[in-house]
Amino acid sequence: MTQTVSSLSIAMMTLALIFSILLPIGLFIYYRKKGADIPPFFVGCAVMLIFAFIIESLVHQVVLNMSPAGSVIVNNVVLYALYGGIMAGLFEETGRFVAFKTVMRKYRGKDINALMYGAGHGGFEVLVVLGITMIGNIYLAVMANTGMASSLMANAPAESAAALQTQIDSIAAIAPSIFLLGMFERVSGVILHLSLSVLVWFAVKNGKTILYPVAILLHALADGVTVIVFRSGTAHAELVTEAVVFIISVIYAFFARKVWNREKVAADPAEM
Repeated sequence: MTQTVSSLSIAMMTLALIFSILLPIGLFIYYRKKGADIPPFFVGCAVMLIFAFIIESLVHQVVLNMSPAGSVIVNNVVLYALYGGIMAGLFEETGRFVAFKTVMRKYRGKDINALMYGAGHGGFEVLVVLGITMIGNIYLAVMANTGMASSLMANAPAESAAALQTQIDSIAAIAPSIFLLGMFERVSGVILHLSLSVLVWFAVKNGKTILYPVAILLHALADGVTVIVFRSGTAHAELVTEAVVFIISVIYAFFARKVWNREKVAADPAEM
């Protein structure tokens, strides 16, 4: 018999879906009111789509699924953390660098556009990673609770029925609180993207090129630590992981703020 998904879980998934839509919209409105231009937000969305979800994903397919090194990397926590972190840092920060050098050139007059770009970059990730996932989960939950899944599986090939059953069982087994944790995770992610956008922005605008590789390394560190902590086998791994990521994101935010204040003054000595 197909498991059902609790009403509380469905409510939490719905809340997460709403959150995934309102967070990027809220950031867009906030930075727009601060004087940012509109295009940088959508440039950020496009860079995340092209460099992370398309190009980086294709590289992962080749390296992890088609090369002899794939199984070695996946089965070694440290190697997987290093690989995943470096790839994420390299592709996303290069995407920022290229965008700021080219299509964002005419928007460099306002430093707030760095944050508007970061809102688009991080906001798009929230919408895809959290929002689309919640849509799929809610759909499967409704199917399970209304009996549609049972009817579908009764007439489906055994392999397809088993796959659907596994998906529903996975959703039913998730504690409602985990969906709240997912929202918290995305907040940390957005803080990271805003901070790293500031670093790459001044790497391009003020010629402080060293900030570009620094951003890559910081991105790689955050992602790598996340993998290692999550796979450490520690009790309450999800909670510990999100706490660590949040702490890292706050540290990065303070560092980005320091760079922001220093570089703004350097760009305009009259402010001293």
